[in-house]
Amino acid sequence: MAKVESNLLTDIQLRKWKRAGLPVAKADGGGLTFTLSAAGTATWVLRFRHGGRRQEVTLGRYPDLSLADARISAAKKRVAIFDGVNPADEVRKVKTRQDWTVRQLAKDYREKVLSTLADSTQRSYGRNLTRIENGMGGMSVQSVGPADVIAELERHDIGWVEAFTLWCVLRGIFKHAAGQKMIAASPCAGILLDSVIGKRPDVRKRLMLTADEIQVLTNAAMSEENRLSVCILLSTGVRASELFTALREHVFIKEARWHIPKSKTGQEMDIPLPPQVVGWFKELFELSGNSAYVLPARAKARHERNGGDAHLSKDAIREAIDFWIDNHEPKIHRFTPHDLRSTMKSHMRKLGIPRDITEMCLNHKLKGVEGIYDRYTYYDERRAALKLWARFIATCQAGKKWNVVPLRQTA
Repeated sequence: MAKVESNLLTDIQLRKWKRAGLPVAKADGGGLTFTLSAAGTATWVLRFRHGGRRQEVTLGRYPDLSLADARISAAKKRVAIFDGVNPADEVRKVKTRQDWTVRQLAKDYREKVLSTLADSTQRSYGRNLTRIENGMGGMSVQSVGPADVIAELERHDIGWVEAFTLWCVLRGIFKHAAGQKMIAASPCAGILLDSVIGKRPDVRKRLMLTADEIQVLTNAAMSEENRLSVCILLSTGVRASELFTALREHVFIKEARWHIPKSKTGQEMDIPLPPQVVGWFKELFELSGNSAYVLPARAKARHERNGGDAHLSKDAIREAIDFWIDNHEPKIHRFTPHDLRSTMKSHMRKLGIPRDITEMCLNHKLKGVEGIYDRYTYYDERRAALKLWARFIATCQAGKKWNVVPLRQTA
């Protein structure tokens, strides 16, 4: 078999032909060819045989693609051809993707990227992908510019945090497009979110309900399910999501213990339950019927969507609190379920309970080296702390004055 000559061209020859401006087609060997059109456009072309047919693929323009780089690119393509890959088919696929709309891009992003992310991220990114599809889905990916991205951000009145998520999704899908060579650069590049929607508002400060407000709350004229739910949240310091998703099988009445499974917001833990909290759970069990959940859904449609049983919706407790405040004019600050955690934390410190115990009661991870090496669960200490906190709540509920000396003063 005759040896194929290669590296036949030189940079001096290329520059000479380019200056002359006359049409040429010169082979460098191995199928790599330098072509110069009558219009002065210099291009590298790789000619090859695949499937018994002569074909060619454009590698790039000269001098953007130098002689040395063209040889490297051609060598890679030859290896692919040897492995059965047709470079021309790959180019056609890229060209096809370059004609995609934003809606097609979003679909591809859902399948290849979004499906690999955490469930909570899939939900938040998914609803913002829908916003993008509705707002600019019909646009060609290549036609989208910075002004279109800004218009999409300004189109929705969704609050700063949700707008930030929308911004993350916009950057994500156009990064995905750039990675597939649909576009040379993302239209999000250079855009400053603060300049579009302003700086992030200050984080809302948590509040501490007073003893008088705790009396009003624990005697609230709510439905019994809602009142008991609020009392349990206040007494245990759990996150609202941990209560409305709680399974009955995780509440051990005889052991006075509630098991909280691990979640994205906290590690698993067992909560010791004071007697009055055990009583509240028993009441909820009677009200929940045959449901597997401590707080079953109240809407028939929600039950049907979830195969006949479902937990309470995530906003139900908050909405119940808001409705009660709006319609009964109680003498209490407007608060959220999460404020009950800060109320518990603040009063526990006032009762003299050590800071590390209050942090453990709230299932907060200890900071620094202590958080890494301290594997002790403080169960007995937390039981004593929650028992004292329950006594304080009962005193408030009865409208009596708390007169117990704080723990730190008895040491």
